Amino acid sequence: MKLPRRLFLLGGAAALIAACRAPQPATPANTPAPAPQKVTLMLDWTPNTNHTGFYVALAKGWYQEEGIALDIQQPGATVVPNQVVAERQALFGVSSQEQVVIDRSQNLPIVSIAAIIQHNTSGFASVKDAGIQRPADLAGKRYGAFGLPFEQPFLDALLKCDGADAGTIQTIQLGPTSDYRAMLGREIDFAWIFYAWDGIAAEVTGAPYNVIMLSDHADCVPDYYTPLIITSESLIAENPNLVQRFLRATARGYDFAIRNPDEAATILLEQVPELQTSADIVRASARWLAPRYQAEAGRWGEQKRETWRTFADFSKRAGILSGDMDVDKAFSNAFLP
Repeated sequence: MKLPRRLFLLGGAAALIAACRAPQPATPANTPAPAPQKVTLMLDWTPNTNHTGFYVALAKGWYQEEGIALDIQQPGATVVPNQVVAERQALFGVSSQEQVVIDRSQNLPIVSIAAIIQHNTSGFASVKDAGIQRPADLAGKRYGAFGLPFEQPFLDALLKCDGADAGTIQTIQLGPTSDYRAMLGREIDFAWIFYAWDGIAAEVTGAPYNVIMLSDHADCVPDYYTPLIITSESLIAENPNLVQRFLRATARGYDFAIRNPDEAATILLEQVPELQTSADIVRASARWLAPRYQAEAGRWGEQKRETWRTFADFSKRAGILSGDMDVDKAFSNAFLP
């Protein structure tokens, strides 16, 4: 006899429920867990406090929990992290918005997936007796340059806002000489530094800089994310779950560094023994960075479209970009926990 369709469906459902309730074969207790996937992270520089979250998450086993065996590598003298990540020689990298904007305009398929610090923490530094207190004071001085494309446009915009002419600045290429030694030796009058390391180091050694922080002049020069974390468009397309798991562990590391800067500094020093000679700087820098990693953002790593758009527009006006770039393809918040 042919059953009515409704009874047939109910009977099928009952069979399905019964099958689900039936005892399932037990997994042998000695079955090994899947081996973690080896993942390479290419830093932008030698390990420092900007990278604390990675090392905390590594030491705490949080990458391991996400099925990731993380290998942190430093770039060599001729290695460009953005290119390495685009070519999948490293799945993730540390970069900066300046470099991502340039590379995206040249169609390099990289994407920023998290801002390590919410605001620019760099500035133009000078020794105390150089008489430099405000942007206009930089006019006529000697600048220790690194040969980067954003240096002159930033100086032009900063001095113009303060009624001065950056064209009067004498540019001196620093080469291998450190900016601080060059200033002490009166070879230059000022240089561009990251305060979280260079500025803190000067404080700890008792020879603090005067620093014109770019974040204090956001009406003249755009804010931007530096450093940030990048991956490739192809990895996002092929394995978005890995990107999500990597950021989940990384965010835990930075959240810990925000709440526990002293303990995070201790972990960094244990993970990177070569930093022991700068232990006081590491600890002071970790405390300085703790409230700045997330700042006013709703979560660590968040990026704003306006920050990307404003910086891209500035770069284009300055003639730095070789082509157009789609801001919405340059960054993503989609993988943040």
